Amino acid sequence: GSLVVNYPFDDDEQGIAIYSKSPDDAVFQKLALAYSKENAKMYQGSPCKDMYPNEYFPHGITNGAHWYNVPGGMQDWNYLHTNCFEVTIELGCVKYPKAEELPKYWAQNRRSLLQFMKQV
Repeated sequence: GSLVVNYPFDDDEQGIAIYSKSPDDAVFQKLALAYSKENAKMYQGSPCKDMYPNEYFPHGITNGAHWYNVPGGMQDWNYLHTNCFEVTIELGCVKYPKAEELPKYWAQNRRSLLQFMKQV
């Protein structure tokens, strides 16, 4: 887990972790920022310092392949084969939070989700 909005491409031709710009990179960045700006902890860019001290996402967003390479991922497949603009939203540093923590996640992401929907 992490706290970031990741956008295409998640893969690159070389199979290494480098920025892999899609033709709609500016649109994806706008969508990702619309979400992250409403989540203060995400937007700061270093939400999981205790677990990942070297991880930094400027403004809480990242190009997927720049973070780590994922060949054949669903996000890229949907974009390339169905023209679906999809982002991956990582909601927390803990991959499997306890049920009693879920209201906190809702509170941290409600405004982000509403802002994301407004982008349509």
